[in-house]
Amino acid sequence: MSNGDPNNPYGQPQPGGQPGYGYPQQTPQDVPQQGYGYPSAPPVNPQFGGGYGGYGAMTEMPGGVKAARVMLYVIAGLQVIGMILIAISAVAVSAAKNDETLKDDVDFQQFADYSSGALWGVAVIVLLWGALAVFLAVKFGKGGNGIRITAIVFASISALLGLYPFVLVGLVHTVLSVLIIVFVAKSDGGAWFNRQQQPQY
Repeated sequence: MSNGDPNNPYGQPQPGGQPGYGYPQQTPQDVPQQGYGYPSAPPVNPQFGGGYGGYGAMTEMPGGVKAARVMLYVIAGLQVIGMILIAISAVAVSAAKNDETLKDDVDFQQFADYSSGALWGVAVIVLLWGALAVFLAVKFGKGGNGIRITAIVFASISALLGLYPFVLVGLVHTVLSVLIIVFVAKSDGGAWFNRQQQPQY
C-alpha cells in the first residue's frame, strides 16, 4: 500500500481532497447543532402555567376577575341598602294605614294593603339578589365555567334592571354589571374559570 493512495484509510489525508474514511468529519464550532426528534416547546407563560390552552396550572386570579369579584360585593352591599330602604317604606305605609285620620279613607286603605305587601315582597327579592351576588363572588376562587356563565347572566339581568324600571337608582348597578361582564368574558377570565381544578384530598 502506498501512502499516496486516496482510498487507503491509514494513509495521509490528501491536501485539497476529501478526507479519508478513517478520519471523522469535523464540524465547525460556530455552526449551531440541530438536535434530532421533535422541536423544543415554546416557553411557558408564567401567568397561565402549562397545560392545554394555557389553562393547566393557573394559580393566581387575574386582575380583571378580582375586580369583577369586588364589584359583586359592591352590588351585594347596594342590595342590602336598598332592602333596608324598601323595608322602611313598607313600615311607613303600614303605620300610615293605622292613622286615625285615614282609617275612613277606603281608597287609601286598599292602596296601603297592596303597597305594604308589594314592598315587603320586593324587599325579599332585593335581599335574595344580593345574596346571589355574594355567592358568586365567593365561588370565583374555585368555581368553574358554570360560575362564569351564571355571573354573566346575573350581571346582564342587573344591567337591564338598572336601565328599567330602576333608572334613577340603578345606574350604578348598570355600570358595575357591564364591567363584570367585560372582565369575566375576557380571555384571561375564561382561562381562570376553565383552568384545571386542584384535586381535593
